[in-house]
Amino acid sequence: MRVKELHPLCCITLESPHGIDDNNRPPVEPVTNLTRSRSLPATSLSGGSDRRKVTSVGSESVAGILHKWTNFGKGWRSRWFLLRNGILSYSKIRRPENLNLLSPSEDVRLIGDVSAGRLSRMDSCSGRRKQQNTVGIVHLKISSFRESKSEDRKFYIFTATKTLHLRTDSISDRAAWLQALASTKCIFPLRSLNGDFSFTSPKDLSITTERLKKRLHEEGINDNLVKECEQIMLSEFSEIHEQIKLLHEERINLFDALRQLETANLEAEASGNDDNGYQLTKHGFSSLGRGKYSECSTTASSDDKQEFEYVSEEDEPSFHDTKEYFNEPNVGSGSNGYTDIKRRTKLPDPAEKEKGVSLWSMIKDNVGKDLTRVCLPVYFNEPTSSLQKCFEDLEYSYLLDRAYEHGKSGNGLLRALNVAAFAVSGYASTEGRHCKPFNPLLGETYEADFPEKGIRFFSEKVSHHPTVIACHCEGKGWKFWGDTNLKSKFWGRSIQVEPVGVLTLEFDDGEVFQWSKVTSTIYNIILGKLYCDHHGVMQIRGNRQYSCILKFKEQSILERNPHQVNGYVEDVSAKKAATVFGKWDDSLYYVAGEGVSKTKVSDPASNASLLWRRTKPPPNVTRYNLTSFAITMNELTPGLEEMLPPTDSRLRPDQRHLENGEYEKANLEKQRLERRQRMSRQLQESGWRPRWFDKQVESETFKYTGGYWEARGHRTWDDCPDIFGEFTEEQLADSA
Repeated sequence: MRVKELHPLCCITLESPHGIDDNNRPPVEPVTNLTRSRSLPATSLSGGSDRRKVTSVGSESVAGILHKWTNFGKGWRSRWFLLRNGILSYSKIRRPENLNLLSPSEDVRLIGDVSAGRLSRMDSCSGRRKQQNTVGIVHLKISSFRESKSEDRKFYIFTATKTLHLRTDSISDRAAWLQALASTKCIFPLRSLNGDFSFTSPKDLSITTERLKKRLHEEGINDNLVKECEQIMLSEFSEIHEQIKLLHEERINLFDALRQLETANLEAEASGNDDNGYQLTKHGFSSLGRGKYSECSTTASSDDKQEFEYVSEEDEPSFHDTKEYFNEPNVGSGSNGYTDIKRRTKLPDPAEKEKGVSLWSMIKDNVGKDLTRVCLPVYFNEPTSSLQKCFEDLEYSYLLDRAYEHGKSGNGLLRALNVAAFAVSGYASTEGRHCKPFNPLLGETYEADFPEKGIRFFSEKVSHHPTVIACHCEGKGWKFWGDTNLKSKFWGRSIQVEPVGVLTLEFDDGEVFQWSKVTSTIYNIILGKLYCDHHGVMQIRGNRQYSCILKFKEQSILERNPHQVNGYVEDVSAKKAATVFGKWDDSLYYVAGEGVSKTKVSDPASNASLLWRRTKPPPNVTRYNLTSFAITMNELTPGLEEMLPPTDSRLRPDQRHLENGEYEKANLEKQRLERRQRMSRQLQESGWRPRWFDKQVESETFKYTGGYWEARGHRTWDDCPDIFGEFTEEQLADSA
């Protein structure tokens, strides 16, 4: 049984997998039980032998310790929470005597382990007493709440201006807090906005065609025409359904606006508060679409900013719990609390006019050579590095978030299908990309922290000869890593690149998928229109029930339908569970069961389901044909440069000059750095080791050793060389 609690304003469905009164929920101890081992002794409350008397649920005050997520720097912090008179307030824990702030005359129920001894231990790091201050308050009249769907001790409280991420010590404690919040919500409902705002969610709408088919059959219509009519009806319903979804979102935004106005104008006395200690903070509302219902928001709320103003790092112990943050499901792009992150949508305007180069003078001396060892002018480059190109494969990381959720719900087939879609999606950005990325220097690195996507990525060039790049990415419930040795050949008319290496995807539940990339070729280097093609067989091997085989069809001269990908998902008994088909530069579909691999997506009878579709290209197209996602990779956002190590690709001068359209400077810097690059082989043979990755003896692969993000937090880059800096001729001679 699933119980839905409807938010009084925005009709937000607060779903619980068990329901508030479901028998499946862990038992909540009676509210009158103040002597249980996890409760605070009566002597800790008032210093005497009296205990708080408790009346009916909802009319009492509830207090206890909850862990609150603040930000990446400080992680989870313990706070003292008090719920009374429809207001939830929280403050920092200073001394056990703070509990005496509770009035002896009021009813109070304590949830969890809040003994005086525990408070003393938690406060032992401060070393000095401070006056108790209320950090933040939440008016339940204009708030909503729900439990986490991925972690059984976590729940969320949503207000008009912020989201509180809270965690208890046990499942029963969370149930007790949610019950207390629900009871208080009933006692203090929002009555200032009148009207019934409940309406059906679009996802609850459905349609049946049984009556239509029955009527057509009665008229003697043949089956083919009946199916055609059914498809027309379903298509019309799909369009109406999309319109309803838009209206649904607009109505929710309207109610959000009303609720924000309610917050800004609500007087303190209207909340039922009998003291002047709680006053609403004034907030500015820059946008209605703040995404305050996300489970993944880690932006500092107003109370967090207040904490930073008067609390030093020594005041409390830190709780760094990044793993739990990344385990949270992605609610959706653009709705997860990071709308304040502004990333650029175009490259800088060129500072000078670009000059062409003689292709013939470059070709005649380099046919058959390894392209990574050929000194090409900057004209042939795009303003990205190979380290950043690895990150570009994560553009559609939401597919892995989706795969994680499907696996959690027990649908291993859809997990494998979404992994296959992710493996294909990385090629979409290569269409029209005819320039090569910069070859990184030995030890060069690149980081990408994209909280709006819920991922953190890091890569490093770990070997110069052969050229090997290693990467590691953390997402919500999954990790992705691998290393790639690009073997490239320049054949005059074409460039062929063969990636050598294994990519690994591991979910938190232990399921692992591994695959290698297919061959890529750029044709018509001399004459004709340049184009890129990917061809070969990709085997995605899973360690559990499903694996996938995809064939990238090689494009022929007379090919009318290029870029085709066909394949299937099979189980451990080699039985086909689904057919996959599409185009690597456009979209990918699947049909459950043993479908035909050449099924056309446009065929209504195929019942094909969309797995992935490429995002639209940016409006500001340059000759590099970078995607909207790729345009952001080399950006130096405000304050970022001070945090980066001296080895990051964004600090590479020739690449930066090329992005700014300073072509002469870019060529000079490229020549200077290539002289330094020639030192790399001698440096590697002398025993140079990667800083952040370690070579695994048994598999000959590189794996992330950890520590980068911790060093970034403290900005300790003493052991990272200034690889883009100046060097002397003596240094060059010593390395020879």
